[in-house]
Amino acid sequence: MGRLGPTEIILILVVIILLFGAKKLPDMARSLGKSARILKSEAKAMKSDDQQSAPADPPHAGPQDQPAPRTIQAAPGDVTSSRPVSEPTDTTKR
Repeated sequence: MGRLGPTEIILILVVIILLFGAKKLPDMARSLGKSARILKSEAKAMKSDDQQSAPADPPHAGPQDQPAPRTIQAAPGDVTSSRPVSEPTDTTKR
């Protein structure tokens, strides 16, 4: 139960291809990459928010000093959310 050899790696890849199909694997890898980019950008945004919101002497917050709601921005290269997409209409007659 130690290291994986080349035979085991090839066997695992063949099983993955058989389970998911060769057509689904690029889509899965693409969505995994997008998720990783979004997670990375959100972690970076949270880290910068923590550094900005932790001053040495915090002022007394009043009712109008509440922070604005945070908006989530799309990751660089994410073109799916950059423009609205209309749903296709069914124009076939039955």
